[in-house]
Amino acid sequence: MLYHTHLKFARIVCAPRSKKSARGSAKPYGMTDKQRAPAAGVATHLPRSSAPEAQGIASSAVLAFVEAADRNLRELHSFMLLRHGQVVAEGWWSPYGPQDPHMLFSLSKSFTATAAGLAIAEGLLSLEDAVLPFFPDDAPAAQPSHNLAAMRLRHLLSMSTGHTLPSLRARNAPSVSCWAAAFLEQPVEHAPGTHFIYNSGATYMISAIIQKVTGTTVQEYLRPRLFAPLGIRADVPWENCPRGINTGGWGLSLRTEDIARFGQLYLQDGVWNGQRLLPEGWVTERTNPPPRRSASRETACRPAFGRAGPSPIGHGFRYLIASFTTHHQSFHFFD
Repeated sequence: MLYHTHLKFARIVCAPRSKKSARGSAKPYGMTDKQRAPAAGVATHLPRSSAPEAQGIASSAVLAFVEAADRNLRELHSFMLLRHGQVVAEGWWSPYGPQDPHMLFSLSKSFTATAAGLAIAEGLLSLEDAVLPFFPDDAPAAQPSHNLAAMRLRHLLSMSTGHTLPSLRARNAPSVSCWAAAFLEQPVEHAPGTHFIYNSGATYMISAIIQKVTGTTVQEYLRPRLFAPLGIRADVPWENCPRGINTGGWGLSLRTEDIARFGQLYLQDGVWNGQRLLPEGWVTERTNPPPRRSASRETACRPAFGRAGPSPIGHGFRYLIASFTTHHQSFHFFD
């Protein structure tokens, strides 16, 4: 059941589905009331539109979308729609609210990749840096394969490391004491840059590399460079591996509006309130389609793209890139 108030201002309030979310309570593990409060000294809200119509969107269409999502999706926590940099609609499903952070799961990857872009801009890293030399103590005992030796930071970012199977899964990671060693031990069957597979382990390796070159976790590195300018709390939780490295590919928790600000930053080519936060050209670099993809991944995604089927799909520096053709038109999108 969904109800709304003040539709003129497109603020949608969602009725409780249950007293408890299917994933647990509203507070992620380790989150305190202090951490849930807005950051001090920064703007606490994105600008709100007077009505969706003021930004060229029909209120009825917004409500129809939310009602359809409420009926058809298994679980929703929140919804926020931006147009021209202004919030035109927002809502939370009980027991969640505006100040409740949510586990981002794989959206965490985008924050890790952003940290990589900043480190590259600061001269700490290069896209062509080889992966293996960063981990001399975790390298395989045997002579590394040619493909492993050829793996670069670029390949970690685009999930084109050459693996046939995912190198590290979140559900299996707790049983592994050294995640970097586990990644480097995985066979690399293809030349890096020629084969796509969804690979959270590759994002963890980016996090580990950033910690090696900066001396801080990705979360700490992003605090003054991204979180503070965007008004995101500095002490939001991010899960760590047993060695104290942010998991990178998952485990970050943020508020709905924090996520919206991050997305708006990318829409604005890395500029926020007149200040460039991201290196010029990084957004374009990140959203370029990757090279060739695995046939297995394409087959798995086929039902989601309609009758015409998908063309190659992959990650452009932690953004999902897909292209498909239908009704004689070609479409490209990223998520």
